[in-house]
Amino acid sequence: MAETQEQYKSRVLSYLAGRDPLPLLAAAPNALASLVAGLREHTLSHRPAPTKWSVREVVAHLADDELVGAYRIRLILSAPGTEIQAFDQDAWAETGRYGTTVVSDSLTLFRALREANVSLLRAIRDDEWNRSGIHAERGRESIRDIAAYYAGHDLLHFAQLQSARDQAERHFPE
Repeated sequence: MAETQEQYKSRVLSYLAGRDPLPLLAAAPNALASLVAGLREHTLSHRPAPTKWSVREVVAHLADDELVGAYRIRLILSAPGTEIQAFDQDAWAETGRYGTTVVSDSLTLFRALREANVSLLRAIRDDEWNRSGIHAERGRESIRDIAAYYAGHDLLHFAQLQSARDQAERHFPE
């Protein structure tokens, strides 16, 4: 049985375990870089299962997702109550050629976008944290909700990266 949007959101947010998302968001580029540092080509490209993404694909997804988050935060700040379009991550993975992206390029994009987003989040006023939009799948989401969701999303994918990394290294020892 497929996971519902509410179940997925709950699972993503569970990774926060009550922690403030802003420091996690700020630390994510270095954490991601550490997770992929020194990985060999076959480890970057290895899919742990036919329907699971490789390390390369997850890093590309995180970069694209950060682009989406940047847009959503700015859209809500400028037009509270706006509709927030969902996107099909599998279609983006295919059309974005995640399987052939250069990991360092994805990391560079992720870092630049994340640093800009964290800078903006640190600058917004207290009342702006509660500005919201209406996500097509998840309903009303405030900027506070988006920050928490993205921090949890990072942690979810970091756990997947560590697992994929460990599995690939077992399959392709030195």
